[in-house]
Amino acid sequence: MNAASDLFARENAAQEIAALSDSIRAHDMRYYQHNAPTISDAEYDALRARLELLEKEYPELVKVDSPTQRVGAAPSEAFSKVRHSKPMLSLANAFAREDVAEFLARIRRFLELEESADITLVCEPKIDGLSFSARYEKGLLKQAATRGDGEVGEDITANMRAIEGFPTQLSDAPEVLEVRGEVYMCKHDFAALNATRAEAGDPLFANPRNAAAGSLRQLDPSVTARRKLSYFVYAWAELSAPLAATQYETVVALGGLGFHVNPRMQRVSTLDALMHYYEQLGEQRAGLGYDIDGVVYKVDRLDWQVRLGQVARAPRWAIAHKFPAEQAITVIEAIDIQVGRTGALTPVARLLPVNVGGVMVSNATLHNEDEIARKDIQIGDTVVIQRAGDVIPQVVEVRLAQRPADAMPYMAPVHCPVCGAHAVREADEVVRRCTGGLTCEAQAVERLKHFVSRDALDIDGLGDKVIEAFYREGMVTSPVDLFTLESRDSQSLTRIKNRDGWGEKSATNLFASIEKARNVGLARFIYALGIRHIGEGTAKLLAKQFTTVEAWQAAMQADTMREELLQIDGIGAKVADALAEFFSEPHNTQLLAQLLGYLNIEPYAPPTASNSPVAGKTVVFTGTLEKIGRKEAKTQAESLGAKVASAVSKKTDYVIAGSDAGSKLKAATELGVTVISEQEWLALIGDTRG
Repeated sequence: MNAASDLFARENAAQEIAALSDSIRAHDMRYYQHNAPTISDAEYDALRARLELLEKEYPELVKVDSPTQRVGAAPSEAFSKVRHSKPMLSLANAFAREDVAEFLARIRRFLELEESADITLVCEPKIDGLSFSARYEKGLLKQAATRGDGEVGEDITANMRAIEGFPTQLSDAPEVLEVRGEVYMCKHDFAALNATRAEAGDPLFANPRNAAAGSLRQLDPSVTARRKLSYFVYAWAELSAPLAATQYETVVALGGLGFHVNPRMQRVSTLDALMHYYEQLGEQRAGLGYDIDGVVYKVDRLDWQVRLGQVARAPRWAIAHKFPAEQAITVIEAIDIQVGRTGALTPVARLLPVNVGGVMVSNATLHNEDEIARKDIQIGDTVVIQRAGDVIPQVVEVRLAQRPADAMPYMAPVHCPVCGAHAVREADEVVRRCTGGLTCEAQAVERLKHFVSRDALDIDGLGDKVIEAFYREGMVTSPVDLFTLESRDSQSLTRIKNRDGWGEKSATNLFASIEKARNVGLARFIYALGIRHIGEGTAKLLAKQFTTVEAWQAAMQADTMREELLQIDGIGAKVADALAEFFSEPHNTQLLAQLLGYLNIEPYAPPTASNSPVAGKTVVFTGTLEKIGRKEAKTQAESLGAKVASAVSKKTDYVIAGSDAGSKLKAATELGVTVISEQEWLALIGDTRG
């Protein structure tokens, strides 16, 4: 490939990565924040798989805010919040033997093992349920929580006590023990529950996972007790004293303490053995008493798990190997357009409703016009669809032999279907966008939905329909309007409490939730602004770097803004351009100033390792490290509370110089920054390899 072709391929990859990231973020919002998903698990997994492939092929394009780093959803206000002692992470996915092989290869590369070195892994069924953590002190259950957004969950202590077989007191347990596992509902208990609900005229649960989640998250624990939930423990977050040196032996030891652990857990050491376990469990899947959607593989050695660490949303030492999705055949009756908060126009297939795995599905997102052209999708086509969850499916292929004579090709819109503004596709993008901006009702409404969503200001009571109604009636057309809503409502002749579906209590709860949202962390606030390309990961990165909203504002409006941003490890040109564009618009800075008049933006308080000599320090690694790989060094530094930068500046505290250090070492010398060797760095942080 010549230089021109290589550049063209890279530019196309950058465009597709941006489009995929936007699409995944939108679907994350619908699933986690609005409880209204518009694609299936399988389709979502396919989007992420494509993004991960591109990021692997073009590592220089990888951004910290990649949506593949997202974990879970924010906790409900109905429960007390619990901050996890350590984040509850999600898992990366594998779909084929090649993905699992690459997972093993990545481990060998990271740990710098020989290509032929065996890696012992633990295999276990991936339970389709609801994750939980439970903390014990001196053998007594102190607190249990859902995963929530990975950092903060919901307090479900009373509900976990109500589950038969879940221990509330342990004998011979460590002083402190926090276990993690999955709550699920057995298939026969699910069938019995739905039969009871049918007799009572209550709505039925779609599947055992929904039933388990709904049963565990009950405000009345007696309801949980009647629902007959089950659980497995498969991990831990804290242990005041080690139980064993391996994953397998520690889980066995947890079983010895009285927890239910999965008897199908096995240890294997080769790719062939992993695949045999996967295929065998797939054959047994239908006969199991509970739902599973794949297999989880974990590195067995705990010291290797520590060295491998994690990326933003998932551990490097574990992966989920998903089972194939269920499929069905239906017809595309129409293709509609949805307009997102960034103006992206997303084509959506309206399907002849079809039952797939017990769920009626009638919609499928088609992503963009290039995807429609690639699959040659036309209105009227018979298509194969697939799903892996209880939401809408993915279009897998078109049955061209069954295409009717009157099938209609898709025509990309040239005007926004909501506001009528021009819909354009830039040369460097695969997404077509409305040019109406905030004058487009769809974008304004979607931005409001984003602002109040769970991972942003988390204002309970402002669901999609409420936001749409309030906007339509002129009650809330800007985020600022939210914080004057109660005073305006008190003077109104048509009070919110008197509206259909409302009442005194629901209106009071809404205003209380808005009042609570006045105190918000810096990372959440930055994310809530809905700046293009600023996902949760990047928002946290910015908050970590600038600490306060005042410092962030000042930096974003300084002449050196772009230079300072590009020095942050994980911030690239696209994010810098998006921030520059946002702050160059007067209406955005005006909105920001207005919001700061109503909100208390809490400074970012980064987690720090106790007694860490590098907590809060900014470090830069340069040259070749001999005793520890570059990725491992960065992961280790961040785990100790240090900030890892990609460029040297006056704010840098340490430059760790390996062999063949170049321009960064020169810059450090010129700026008077402290330079230390790899051995000195390891000695500083107490790593015995120093």
